Parts: sequence; C-alpha cells; structure tokens
Amino acid sequence: MAKAKNPRRVADNEAMAKVRMLRTSPQKLNLVAQLIRGKKVDKALTDLTFSKKRISEDVRKCLQSAIANAENNHNLDVDDLIVAEAYVGKNLIMKRGRPRARGRYGKIMKPFSELTILVRQIEEQA
Repeated sequence: MAKAKNPRRVADNEAMAKVRMLRTSPQKLNLVAQLIRGKKVDKALTDLTFSKKRISEDVRKCLQSAIANAENNHNLDVDDLIVAEAYVGKNLIMKRGRPRARGRYGKIMKPFSELTILVRQIEEQA
C-alpha cells in the first residue's frame, strides 16, 4: 500500500542541486553563476576555487553536491558532466534601518538568494 513513486524532475542524463538562503543579492550571485554556465565540471570547479568573489565558495559547494548527486543517485559518469544550467532566484529580504539626520530613517535591505545547478552528462563524439 505504498504511494506511487514521484516522477523525476530532470531527465535521465541530468542531476540537480539547489541551495537556499544564500546571504548575497541575486545580482551578485548571478555574476558567479555566469562564470560556470556551459563549462565542464572540473573546469568550473577550478574557476570557482580561484575566484575572488566571497560567494564563490558556496557556489562551489552546490556544484560539488550536484556532481555527487549525479554520481551516487543517478549513476552518471563524472568525467562527462557539464554545467547545463545555473540559475539564481530571489529569496527573502531582511529589512533593517538606521536613524538619519532631521528625523529621517535610512533603509538597509539585506537580501538572500537561492541557486539551482543542473549538470548533464554528454556523450563523447568519436
């Protein structure tokens, strides 16, 4: 009497990883996501390791999670993986403030983002 198995959200040659509540703005996170789109995963990991952006460490962890999902859960070959998609979404915004001159109030917005990375196995052309 078990429930029916949910269908996969991605194709058979793909794997996905998602990280939520990254403490950076989506605009800054998208700059790092653009850095890895369409690259082979080993090249993308190298680029993220040596990037000077603070958030690149969290993006690297998400990419490693997607690679591990592909290898362990979907039996894909790690050497043939590319970063098919890397897209960024908005999350909550913490609203803070600071008193300013003449009774005014300066808004301070502290945005959060989320990142989704999709890796795909490509067949080598002979």
